[in-house]
Amino acid sequence: MSTVGAVTATKQRMKVKICLVGEGAVGKTCLIRRFIHDQFDDKYISTLGAKVSKKEISMPDPRGGPDLEIDMTVWDIMGEKGFRELLKEAYFHGAQGILALCDVTRKDTLLELPEWVNAVNKVAGAVPMTLLANKVDLVNQRVITDEEITKVAESYKAPWMKTSAKTGENVESGFQKLAWLIANKTLQ
Repeated sequence: MSTVGAVTATKQRMKVKICLVGEGAVGKTCLIRRFIHDQFDDKYISTLGAKVSKKEISMPDPRGGPDLEIDMTVWDIMGEKGFRELLKEAYFHGAQGILALCDVTRKDTLLELPEWVNAVNKVAGAVPMTLLANKVDLVNQRVITDEEITKVAESYKAPWMKTSAKTGENVESGFQKLAWLIANKTLQ
């Protein structure tokens, strides 16, 4: 799905497909809503199948050329384990990047991330990834340490950051970081 358009006077266009993966209720849908619409809704509604959203972002070219316009197609994947195996081919095919989410208030969500990442990599190959430790606004409920997150992120040679869909903390930065990693790999 990667396409790089013609260079214009100031901008170059890319289209990328990214998948958000992680267990149910880690905040994937809320994170996308914050990124796309700058809104937050704390009512939990389980995603059925996948939901696709789009947003265009601008960023500097990692090679130092003209700025890039990146058309992101963001796939919000249902967080149920059975779903991961059942429909992974259809939803992960063509993915160029992964935002892997855990919920800092539930340790199991970090422990399950390798299965999600490996499922995408089996279908799409080794694609850039950014790990997002979500719900950091719930300070008193946090059970996952920075060291535990770092260990998982380092096993994939991936950056990670703390996010909150509720406050907006690092949401834009998380998507921007992944876009930069994809552009850096694609344009080399």
